[in-house]
Amino acid sequence: MERVLIKNTAEYLNKNVKVCGWINNCRSHGKVLFVDLRDKSGILQTVFAGNDKDLYEKALSLRPEWVVCLEGTIKERPKGMQNPKIETGKVEMEVEKMEVLSKAETLPFGIDTDGYEINEEKRLEYRYLDLRRKRLKKNLIGRNEIIYFIREYLKKEDFIEIQTPLLSKSTPEGARDYLVPSRVHPGKFFALPQSPQQYKQLLMVAGIEKYFQIAPCFRDEAARADRSPGEFYQLDMEMAFVEQEDVLRITENLLIALVKKLFPAKKIKQIPFPRITHKTAMEKYKTDKPDLRNNPEKNNSQPCGASHDELAFCWIVDFPLFQEQTKDDFFHGAGQKLAPSHHMFTAPKKEDIKLLDKDPLKVRSCQYDLVLNGVEIGGGSIRIHDFEIQEKIFDLIGFTKKEKEYFSHLLTAFKYGVPPHGGIAPGLDRLIRILLGENNIREVIAFPLSGDTRDLMMDAPAEVEKKQLDELSIEIKKSKK
Repeated sequence: MERVLIKNTAEYLNKNVKVCGWINNCRSHGKVLFVDLRDKSGILQTVFAGNDKDLYEKALSLRPEWVVCLEGTIKERPKGMQNPKIETGKVEMEVEKMEVLSKAETLPFGIDTDGYEINEEKRLEYRYLDLRRKRLKKNLIGRNEIIYFIREYLKKEDFIEIQTPLLSKSTPEGARDYLVPSRVHPGKFFALPQSPQQYKQLLMVAGIEKYFQIAPCFRDEAARADRSPGEFYQLDMEMAFVEQEDVLRITENLLIALVKKLFPAKKIKQIPFPRITHKTAMEKYKTDKPDLRNNPEKNNSQPCGASHDELAFCWIVDFPLFQEQTKDDFFHGAGQKLAPSHHMFTAPKKEDIKLLDKDPLKVRSCQYDLVLNGVEIGGGSIRIHDFEIQEKIFDLIGFTKKEKEYFSHLLTAFKYGVPPHGGIAPGLDRLIRILLGENNIREVIAFPLSGDTRDLMMDAPAEVEKKQLDELSIEIKKSKK
C-alpha cells in the first residue's frame, strides 16, 4: 500500500490508508490508546481500541519519537472531540496494523516548544533533533519558498543562473580566505570564495549580460550578529549595460513582489525605497544603516515575531570611494594611506574621476547598500570596466606589482572588450531572518556554526591524521604557550 501524507488523510474518509512518521505523544484512556503521529505535513490522531488485544498490547509499548508505519481506516471524529487547531482535526485513524521502524531514546530536550528557552549550544549539538520542532521546520520551508520565488522571478527577467567555482585563487579582497591545500601541487593552495565577485565580472566579459546565483561565500572572520561565521549565502546578481538606477530598480521590484506574494501581512513603509546619500545618513542618523520604521526602539524590544510586520527599506548611495587605511586593513601596503570603502572594483562617479589624482578621499563611488529595518541586507556597485582606471585604483590603495599579479586574469580580460556592468549581492540569511521574524540568524540556517565558528554537531574543525598532512606537504607548527 502506498504511503499517504498526514495532511491528505481527510480526503480518504472511510478508506484504508498507510501513514508513516514519528510518535508525537501517547494518551491512554481505559481500553483505548490515542497516539498522535507526526510527519512533515502535520499531525494525525490514531486510535488503538481494545477489540484487537494483540495490537493494543503492542501499542502500549510505543514511546515519543519512535518511527512507525500505521495502516487503518480514516474515520470522522465524534462530535465534541474534533480539534480545529490542526488540519486533520475532523478525522482520526482506527489502526489495524502497526510496524515499528525505529525506536528512540529520550531526547536531550523537548521539541514541543519554540526552543528559545533551551541552551543554544545544546540545540546546535543535537541540531537534527532541534529541527524537528515546528518553528524551525517552518523557517526552513519559508527559506525554500523565498529562494524558489527568487529563482522563478529572475528567470522571467531573462537572468541565467550559473554556478561559479568553489575552489579558486586567494586574492587580497578584504577578509581572510579559507585556504585549501593542493595535494597534486605541493605548497600551493586554493581558496574558498569570499564572493563570486571576479567570476561574475568575467561572465560579463563573456557576454552573459544577466547572471545570478544563490552563492555560498566563505570568510575567515569573527562572528557577527547579522552574519553566520565562516559560511553564508547571498543572492549574487550581475548585469551588463546598466547604470546604478537599473540595478536598484530590478532589486527593488524583486523584493516588492516577494513580500506581496509570500508575506502579504507585512507592510513596506515606502515605495519606491528612499534614496539617502551616505553623507546625509551619517549626519542625520549617525549610521549608514538607519532604521526608518515608525518606532524602531519599540519594535526591537518586542519578543520575536511581534511588531515585525513593518518593512522599512532604503538605499544608501554616494559612498566615498576610499577610506583611510588602518593597521588591520587587508589592503595595507606600499606606504599608502588609502583603502577601498567597498572593494577595489567599484567605479568612481564619472564627475569625480578628475579628483583621483588631486584629492582621492573626496571621490564618491557608484556603491549602493540596501538597508532593511536598520540592517544592511545587501551591497553592490557599478564596476570599473576601464583598464587604466582599474590600474590607477590599485596604485592608490598601494598594491605592489606582485599584488597586482593576483588579478592578472581580470586585467587581461579587460583588454578584450568589457561592457559597462554592475551588480548587487543581498545577503539571503539576513533577509530571510527579518522576513521570518527571527532575532538570530542561526534560526533560519539548517546547520549553522556556533558563535565561535564551530560545528558542535559534527565536532568540527577537528584534527586530521598525520598521513593526510604528509600527503599535502603540511607540517603543524605548535604554538608557544
